[in-house]
Amino acid sequence: MDTFLRFLGATDTVTGSRYLLETPAGRILVDCGLFQGYKTLRERNWKPFAVDPASIDAVLITHAHLDHTGYLPALVRDGFRGTIHATHGTTDLSRLILPDSGRLLEEQASFATRHHTSKHETPRPLYTEQDALTALERFRSHRFDDQVPLGNGVSARFVPAGHILGAAQVHVDAQGARVHLTGDLGRQDDPLMQPPRALEETDVLVTESTYGNRTHPLEDPSTPLGEIITRVCSRGGVVLLPAFAVGRAESLLLHLSRLRRRGEIPDVPVYLNSPMAVNASDIYGRYPQEQRISSHEFKAMYSLATLVRTVDESKLLNLRGGPAVIISASGMLEGGRILHHIVAYGSDPRNAIVLTGFQAGGTRGAALQRGERTLRIYGRDVSIRAEVLTLQTLSAHADASQILDWLRASPTPPKVTFVTHGEPDASDALRRRIQNTLGWTAHVPDLGETVNVTEIARS
Repeated sequence: MDTFLRFLGATDTVTGSRYLLETPAGRILVDCGLFQGYKTLRERNWKPFAVDPASIDAVLITHAHLDHTGYLPALVRDGFRGTIHATHGTTDLSRLILPDSGRLLEEQASFATRHHTSKHETPRPLYTEQDALTALERFRSHRFDDQVPLGNGVSARFVPAGHILGAAQVHVDAQGARVHLTGDLGRQDDPLMQPPRALEETDVLVTESTYGNRTHPLEDPSTPLGEIITRVCSRGGVVLLPAFAVGRAESLLLHLSRLRRRGEIPDVPVYLNSPMAVNASDIYGRYPQEQRISSHEFKAMYSLATLVRTVDESKLLNLRGGPAVIISASGMLEGGRILHHIVAYGSDPRNAIVLTGFQAGGTRGAALQRGERTLRIYGRDVSIRAEVLTLQTLSAHADASQILDWLRASPTPPKVTFVTHGEPDASDALRRRIQNTLGWTAHVPDLGETVNVTEIARS
């Protein structure tokens, strides 16, 4: 029986990572993420899954971010009864992220019901916190490089990808037809996480392309960060750092602790106002081998900031004013406590909103980045007069040149490289560079496109 690969997501966007392998062992889904950003993308989450969830035999997860895991609770609720395979780090973080996602979805539906902000008469969440807890019961954890037998001559391995804790590349061997999926590929020069493992021999490669049309600046990220904090705090302002609760918050704390140690930022209060990020610190502490920093520096990161846990403590932050630094989720301003801080501080030109990561199209973060200065938050328009800046140097994704270098080190070229998980211009730019620079066969697949992996392996 031949093996087929079907692209069910992340083909015209950086979100909704979903790849279906039809193998001799049955249907194997690699990643099960949420679509985020533009409304047309978010609406895909509400459509029936491309195949009957009950017909899927196993799921392999590359890492814990919601664009790779966030649809799992709905998949299990709607009939999936197989095993969800992931690394230990990804499993631990998913226990934190998925219930939080369900809880937020319930809160959003409740808010829309109370304030009549939805076109639906009875708004409902995509899934609930209980759906997420039920899905977590199906997780099974693995160490990097362990063989994960999936039956009938099909197996998988998780290979370190860098990026965030637990993140993995997934290598699947289906009776000799090899498929390698990068997930989100980390940077060789990431200050916190270990670099991704080199690409091994494979017949088919599926690579991300989040920054496929860009190159990260070479400067130390702490330099512009320190300059912004010093400038804004000297005028009594508040620096708002929207950050992904898992991954980016840790990187920011590391840079801030180094700046403070070197005396390059003023001694102003720093707050970490994200319950998920606070809890993630305990999980990161369990896996020092995946990180570059010493235990001493790890402790220094978290001793720098006041960890905000309760809702009342969060509300008080909106009354204290500056100078101060507040790190809070979410990184693309799509939810979380950061929205309350923007309502409180966004209208004051003394303050600053510093975007610290990729802003997917259709998000509030992307709107700010392109110059819009009115945001719709909780049903009303909020005027933004605060300084808006973007730090280009903090991404946890490999850029185009780093991906090319990583590909170039492969012992033999894949027979076909599929470029996914990027905005259309980024994916196509990386495709061209792979073809023109390396001379490899590269293709940007369409949503729903299917390829015969076994046939490619034989060619």
